[in-house]
Amino acid sequence: LNLAVSCVVFFSSLQVLNEKKLQEVDSLWKEFETPEKANKIVKLKHFEKFQDTTEALAASTALVEGKLSKNLKKILKKIVAKDAHEQLAVADAKLGGVIKENLNLSCIHSPMVTELMRGIRSQIEGLITGLPSREMSAMCLGLAHSLSRYKLKFSPDKVDTMIIQAISLLDDLDKELNNYIMRCREWYGWHFPELGKIVTDNLAYCKCVRQVGDRSNFASSDVSDILPEEIEEDVKAAAEISMGTEVSEEDINNIIHLCDQVIEISAYRAQLYDYLKNRMMAIAPNLTVMVGELVGARLIAHAGSLLNLAKHPASTVQLLGAEKALFRALKTKRDTPKFGLIYHASLVGQSSTKNKGKISRMLAAKTALTIRYDALGEGTSGEMGAENRLKVEMRLRLLEERGIRRISGTGKALAKADKYQNKSEVKVFDPSGDSTLPVVSKKRKIQEVDEQDTEVPVKAKKFKADMK
Repeated sequence: LNLAVSCVVFFSSLQVLNEKKLQEVDSLWKEFETPEKANKIVKLKHFEKFQDTTEALAASTALVEGKLSKNLKKILKKIVAKDAHEQLAVADAKLGGVIKENLNLSCIHSPMVTELMRGIRSQIEGLITGLPSREMSAMCLGLAHSLSRYKLKFSPDKVDTMIIQAISLLDDLDKELNNYIMRCREWYGWHFPELGKIVTDNLAYCKCVRQVGDRSNFASSDVSDILPEEIEEDVKAAAEISMGTEVSEEDINNIIHLCDQVIEISAYRAQLYDYLKNRMMAIAPNLTVMVGELVGARLIAHAGSLLNLAKHPASTVQLLGAEKALFRALKTKRDTPKFGLIYHASLVGQSSTKNKGKISRMLAAKTALTIRYDALGEGTSGEMGAENRLKVEMRLRLLEERGIRRISGTGKALAKADKYQNKSEVKVFDPSGDSTLPVVSKKRKIQEVDEQDTEVPVKAKKFKADMK
């Protein structure tokens, strides 16, 4: 039984001397308590030193990825030439499969091999002489740092910290801009209140105030590069009959400085948004295609990193940002929220109110897949995100069409809207509805009159008799 061992400064091949002692895996560590005992179990067969740290790093990374490096292949060919019938013990089963495929050398991988490798590493200085322990420690540390950098695959384009900082700054800029613009409108509104109602765009409002200053200058100023012609005429007309108070030149100068700040911050915000969009397409292209750069960046910032976000299940992605509402609902035993930050995605906004929950759930499931692909995959294209977005759009269209299907019948046919035709009908007024008295037939009226005629003379006679 031969063993291929890779260390910081060399490749080596060791031969097992006593294979019977390898059968007891649990007590194998006892055979490597001292260098003397270890030398009775294994013996150095071949030794090859690395030329420099770069070569050692290349060999180590190849082993980590389960590939055959040139040096290892060279050593193994020598083993095949001498001892083709021997078995090769390997610590990595994947590497053993590659060796067997390329060199047709029988490889074994078992718990016994793992214990054997652990024992050899613990007594490597006693098995291979001429290696100062101090130098070994320094080289181990250097190679460990290099290998860690390789494993992380550090790249400036893959740093999601920039996204977290950029989206946080973008939100802060929006808050500051809103405060500044509100203050500017309120401040200049004392002098020219009508301008705020005519010019609704905040940036155009600040540019007008900065260019013109006092309202009396509007009549002689040309703001056609800022405002459309119709609005410009309305502003000039309103400036002549304005109800605002007069302000000093110093006040106007301070207002103009505030407008300068608003314009500069707005320009920087647009630049920051373009930077964020490009960075999101570089780091998480599929997530950007699915939910947009702003929602995707907020999800990454909320989770802490793209890798942390990839560890979340779809149900958590759906509710990210709505934690307070979720725990409040659980505490009060009410309905839990259906969406968090993902609510601001365009696909959820397109759906009707009753379908928002279904679409957000499906969108979260597809988004979780795209996040994992972006975080752990090798590809840099957004094809997967485009395919999943198309599936969600088809599902949304199906749900929206189902809402206008006929309720009666089979429910499979779409509802048909009949063409409206106006039918003009002339209705005549019915006067019988005006009277609230009960209607009596003519026959009954005649009978009542005859009875009254017969009764009247009798009453008269009685009255006359009483008088006598």
